[in-house]
Amino acid sequence: MAQTSRPTVAKRQLESKRRARRLQKEEKRARRKQERQESRENSPDVPSGVDPDIADIVPGPQPPRF
Repeated sequence: MAQTSRPTVAKRQLESKRRARRLQKEEKRARRKQERQESRENSPDVPSGVDPDIADIVPGPQPPRF
């Protein structure tokens, strides 16, 4: 009869590396999320309901670029 083998040391090392990489990614995501929230808090005040990317755009013909 065949006997099942235990996980090898190499497999445990791979799992450990995978777990560490996942934790690093989670920390990085949390750090970026915090930075985005801080940058939004520090951005100039824009009235609610107005997209800050297009707040300064004037509709209609635009002046020449030169």
